[in-house]
Amino acid sequence: MRILPLHPELVEYLQQRGLERKFAKQKSFFEYNPSHSGLETELLEPRHLRIWSFRIDRKYRAIFIFRDKEMVEIIDVNNHYQ
Repeated sequence: MRILPLHPELVEYLQQRGLERKFAKQKSFFEYNPSHSGLETELLEPRHLRIWSFRIDRKYRAIFIFRDKEMVEIIDVNNHYQ
């Protein structure tokens, strides 16, 4: 699995919150195994939109979509509890 390069706004969001290292770690887990238990990968509601998320840490999640069978695009990083 491959993750497309992040949009500059997402890179800035990660930097402002000190999440670059955590994101890089979770990204490597995702690229090796998208079903890794530490990622808590899930299909979001409404399911027909096919939008997924994986955990960056307890507070933040990366929201992504599949571009094809082997490539995903992260479309947002957000605070899971807001």
